[in-house]
Parts: sequence; structure tokens; C-alpha cells
Amino acid sequence: MTIAVYAGSFDPVTAGHLSVVRQAARLFGHVVVVVAINPAKNTLLSQDERMALVREAVAMHPNVTVAWTQGLIVDYARAIGASVLLRGVRGATDAQFETELAQNNRALAPEISTLFLPAEAHLAEVSSSGLKQRVARGEDVSAFCPPSVAAKLRERLDPSLRSQP
Repeated sequence: MTIAVYAGSFDPVTAGHLSVVRQAARLFGHVVVVVAINPAKNTLLSQDERMALVREAVAMHPNVTVAWTQGLIVDYARAIGASVLLRGVRGATDAQFETELAQNNRALAPEISTLFLPAEAHLAEVSSSGLKQRVARGEDVSAFCPPSVAAKLRERLDPSLRSQP
């Protein structure tokens, strides 16, 4: 069985991320969605919140599990016997960044392949940062993320939900 790792900060998980997960679940025997913890990165959601939201969002896929790591993704992939790293690509800008990352990962772990999976075309402009910005402006994001993610973001960011002094 081929194990594939799909890693990211998932702050928060978006419909674009889930598009990649759906494709991966059809292609591989086991997909591990890894919430990557980078202490140098400021995240809106805690590790536990991100893990819970991703777990809920992928629950319908029996061959998808969720984990986390604070180390290098290639080290995590080796430790669990994964042979594929998955990367989602939205467009040309992502492709350039992701190609450089794949080359770095190949240098560190030549036995692990990187596969790029594009999100569905209508989700090409959806990013975690963009999602947070839309919520902060009070916009509806229901087309871009699961309901639980939209609710969590509104709770944190929507000015109309903040208590008035």
C-alpha cells in the first residue's frame, strides 16, 4: 500500500485543501494529512483547533488520517514509510514555490517522490490567508471552506460578532 503525506499549516483548512485530499484518497491506499507546526509562524488557530477541523473535514475518507509534526516533513514521511509527498497547486505562483520545495525535499530524501495535485479550478484563488481576510471583512466564505471552519473563523475574526464595549 502506498502511503502519501499531504502537509501544510492548514490555518485553516480550505475547500482547496479538501479538493487535494479527495483526489489523493482516490489515488493512494493511505493518505496522512499532516498539520505542520512551525514555531516561527504566527497562526490564528492552535494546533489542536487545526487538527480537529481537519479531522472533521476528512472524516468521510476511511483511508485518510490526520497527524502533526514539528520537524521536517521528509523525516516524518520516512518515519511512517511514506513514499509520496503531495503538494496542492493553485497556479503559476504556487508551482514555482512548490517546485523549489520539491527539489529541496528530493535532495534530503531522494527515495520520496513529490506529486503536485491542482485544486478544482473554481477554488484556484482560495487560500487560508484569503479566507481569513474575507471573514475579517464580514464576507460569506461558505463556498470556500467547511461550515465548522467558517464558524471558527467568524468566532475569531468577524467584527460583527465581537462584543461591543
